[in-house]
Amino acid sequence: MTLRFIGTTSDDGDCPTLYDIEGTGEILIQGERETDREHLAQLRDVRESETFVRVPRSLLTRYAPRSEASELQPFASISHLFQDFKHTAWRLETRRGYASDRNSPKWSRFLAGEGIARGPENAWRENVRTQTAQGKRFERVRLVDEPLTRGQEFLLASAPSNVAAGEDIRNLTRTQARELRLPDYDFWLFDSKVLARFAFDDEDTTLGVYVTEEPAEVLAACQARDSAWHPAVCTEEFARRVRSTM
Repeated sequence: MTLRFIGTTSDDGDCPTLYDIEGTGEILIQGERETDREHLAQLRDVRESETFVRVPRSLLTRYAPRSEASELQPFASISHLFQDFKHTAWRLETRRGYASDRNSPKWSRFLAGEGIARGPENAWRENVRTQTAQGKRFERVRLVDEPLTRGQEFLLASAPSNVAAGEDIRNLTRTQARELRLPDYDFWLFDSKVLARFAFDDEDTTLGVYVTEEPAEVLAACQARDSAWHPAVCTEEFARRVRSTM
């Protein structure tokens, strides 16, 4: 079973932290083990397998889910949100590669050393142009490894066409992401209100999305966005840095 980071009130990378145990409807709590004997003596119906931890009330107030976990939906179920959002559509990309990229006609051209920075207009970029012309924003932060994986090199090489259409795409090293305690899952966040969290299989194929307006989950996504956006480097500058090390 997979643990999914929900949130923490720790500023220096230690506990306390909440995790979702995916597929179980249960929450795992990380905190300091309770050692006060008087407190332990007052606990009820204690089983040998149980342990007890302390967490600040603010952790539960801020992050504890208040509703049942959302169900997996096809990615197509959120297609309307890319037109209907009012202000900002924000994406965090965390994976080292995506099956959709490897299945793209551009992938073989990329492997052959051909330039893929420019390409014919498509529905995605046409919509980006339409929405950004209305003052809306499409923004992404892509986590990258050092050195970049082939999948990350492909995204960097193909990014200029999306940037030209109006997307603001930035890059952040995985080391920085860990220091910032960013989530390790992909998501879209619409207007700081609707969260669509991706599910992938082991081959990097999108299985669908979990869509929620649960305040705790949306808050965690907003905090991840705010933490990631400032230190992330815009595509053009990041590409220059990569070229200078080759």
